[in-house]
Amino acid sequence: ITETKKKKKKDPPIGKPKRGGSKAYYVYVRDPKTKRIKKVSFGSGGLRAKINNPKARRAFSARHNCPQKKDRTKASYWSCRLPRYAKQLGLSVKNPGGFW
Repeated sequence: ITETKKKKKKDPPIGKPKRGGSKAYYVYVRDPKTKRIKKVSFGSGGLRAKINNPKARRAFSARHNCPQKKDRTKASYWSCRLPRYAKQLGLSVKNPGGFW
């Protein structure tokens, strides 16, 4: 008797941004409303983030209203917090803390 085993799909790493996808970066998050895992793509494919330029970081944060971004299922949340995850994305950053 051959028993067919159901393959359990392994959960992707949640809350850990990675390079690639349809944009420059992507991250898997669990949607609190639906309890399902959602892939959030963020970042521009062509433009590079100027995370080592303090003036550019302040301007980005002000322009995108970063302190108000609280929803982890939105790309804007992750874009605002890009410097925090710079190391695991392979970006070099002098001052990793804070928003942009």
